[in-house]
Amino acid sequence: MPAFLSLKYVRAALFCAATVPLAPAPAHADDVVVFAAASLKNGLDDFARRWETETGNTVTVSYAGSGALAKQIIAGAPADIFISANAEWMDSVEKEGMLVAGARRDLLSNTLVLIAHGKDAAAVTIAPGFDLAGLLGGGKLAMALVDSVPAGQYGKAALASLGIWDAVAPHVAQADNVRAALVLVARGEAPFGIVYATDAAADDNVTIVATFPTESYPPIVYPAALLTNAADMADKAFFDALSGDEADAAFAAQGFTTRD
Repeated sequence: MPAFLSLKYVRAALFCAATVPLAPAPAHADDVVVFAAASLKNGLDDFARRWETETGNTVTVSYAGSGALAKQIIAGAPADIFISANAEWMDSVEKEGMLVAGARRDLLSNTLVLIAHGKDAAAVTIAPGFDLAGLLGGGKLAMALVDSVPAGQYGKAALASLGIWDAVAPHVAQADNVRAALVLVARGEAPFGIVYATDAAADDNVTIVATFPTESYPPIVYPAALLTNAADMADKAFFDALSGDEADAAFAAQGFTTRD
C-alpha cells in the first residue's frame, strides 16, 4: 500500500476514534460517613443496609462513646452525620460551628437498666439506699466511662440520686463505651452492669434484673445532626431518612422509643 494511502487510513481511524461518542461512565455511588453512639449499632446497621440497597449509596458507620466521637469531629475527623446519646456532646460540636443550621433533631429515647450475667438471674428491687455494693459480692459493676460516655454519665446520676454512688464507686469497672460494658457482663467478667435496655436486648447472655426509676437520671435523648463536612445530596438524604418510618421501625425493633 502506498505510503500516502497508509497515512490516509491512519488519519481516518483517528478521526473516527475522536468522533465516536464515549460510553457514559457508571453512576458514582456516594458514601455517607456517620459517627454514632455505640448503643445504636444493631438498629442503625439494619436501617443503613436497607437504605444502601434502595439507593445504591454506601453508609460507613463508626461506633464509639459519644464523647470520643464528638472530640474526633471537633479535631477534624471527616464525618457527615453525628448521632449522640446525649445532648451535651452534640452541644459541644454545635458550639464549634460544625452543625448545618437547622439540621439537628432529637431521634430516639431509651431507658437505663441493671443487668446480670446469665439468662435467668434473679430480679432485684431498685430503691433509694439499696445495697448494690453488697449485691456485687466482691465483683465489679460494669459501666461505660462515667465522666465522658452518656451511658456512664446517666448511670452515675442514677446511683447518686439513689444515694449509693459513693458506696458503689470503688467497685465500678469502667469501659470505653456501653457495648464494651455489656460484653464484660455477658462474659461473666463482671456480675452486674448498667446499660441501656436496648443493649441488654441485644445479648442473650445477660438478664435485665431491674429498671432504674426514670426520675433518677436525666431523660435519655439521642440527637442527630448533619455536619458542615457533608458534601453531597446522599448525606442529606440519609439524614432525612433517619426520621422516616423505615428507620423508626428498625430502631423500635431494638427497643428504642422514637421521638416526634
